[in-house]
Amino acid sequence: MASNRGVAYMAPGKVEIQSIDYPKLALGDRKCEHGVILKIVCTNICGSDQHMVRGRTTAPAGLILGHEITGEVIEAGSDVEFISVGDIVSVPFNIACGRCRNCKERKTGICLHVNPARPGAAYGYVDMGGWVGGQAEYVMVPYADFNLLKFPDRDQAMAKIKDLTLLSDIFPTGYHGAVTAGVGPGTIVYVAGGGPVGLACAHGCQLLGAACVIVGDLIPERLAQAKSFGCETIDLRESATLAEQIDQIVGVPEVDCGVDCVGFEARGHGKDTVVERPATVLNALMEVVRAGGGVGIPGLYVTGDPGGVDDNAKIGNLGIRIGLGWAKSHHFTTGQCPVMTYHRQLMQAILYEKATPAEACNVTMISLDEAPQGYSDFDKGAARKYVIDPHGAVAA
Repeated sequence: MASNRGVAYMAPGKVEIQSIDYPKLALGDRKCEHGVILKIVCTNICGSDQHMVRGRTTAPAGLILGHEITGEVIEAGSDVEFISVGDIVSVPFNIACGRCRNCKERKTGICLHVNPARPGAAYGYVDMGGWVGGQAEYVMVPYADFNLLKFPDRDQAMAKIKDLTLLSDIFPTGYHGAVTAGVGPGTIVYVAGGGPVGLACAHGCQLLGAACVIVGDLIPERLAQAKSFGCETIDLRESATLAEQIDQIVGVPEVDCGVDCVGFEARGHGKDTVVERPATVLNALMEVVRAGGGVGIPGLYVTGDPGGVDDNAKIGNLGIRIGLGWAKSHHFTTGQCPVMTYHRQLMQAILYEKATPAEACNVTMISLDEAPQGYSDFDKGAARKYVIDPHGAVAA
């Protein structure tokens, strides 16, 4: 029997590498002929994973993490028609059947058939259907013809793999935040959060033609990374308000649109940066986005947070100043990014060298055995996107 290893969440602040079952083309007791088994080329550590590892969700001990997966097909079920053994593919983090009403409407983040508990599923994530995660050596992917994005040329894909690995989640997710906020040619946009999704979003805003992209964060290294590819930056530790700092950059205290790339672990601004205030970003965006503007919310908000600052926060009930957003006729877009809406076009942008998300996000390759240290460094605010190379394929 072939072996397999994966990154397991064990307890708050603790992950470890464990021997796990080699994947089978099966869903419980039923043969999964529409699936494939992948030998993983790259699998990335995500901020959403970090929420679980911090103990901020109801994730069970032993959960194999990882929803950002790029791999080589090594086995395919008999119903797989258009994906072949040997293909290098990107796996959308959304698991989608391709057959339900939502999938047919391209709302693949809320597929109705892949999670008995609620719409939507993902690999290796709490409450997302119990699917085994991909921070491992091998993984099974269902509904392969529908889900997988095949890279057209193997050698070209491996040459650009540090960029292409970001197609499984953060590049489409950041881009989705920008698109839904209304970013387009000549717009001025504020991106809240300079982590990997925020940096990918900022790069996506540039790709969409934004005139000025402003990134706000509390960590100097992340602000420096944003500056490195042409963004304006705001240090949210400063005493000046967000609106005042935007005014200093663009001459008015408002932007055309804003994107929340932080989510429910947001902290206060100015003197309150040491205090967790989960509604801070949403309320700040409503303050600075102009009347008639949009707010994209790819940042994660959860329905269960054991570490919430109060009883309301523990169930995702936040003090949002919705009256302000209503008065300014803002539009809001929430929820998982439907990766398939964007990943093919973004792949082409990478292959034709119009987009370089790995540079923007500061992709840093690590081995599978280095994953626990990667989680630790990421938790401390490292301005890096950690990408695991479980078989040494990228290093080679």
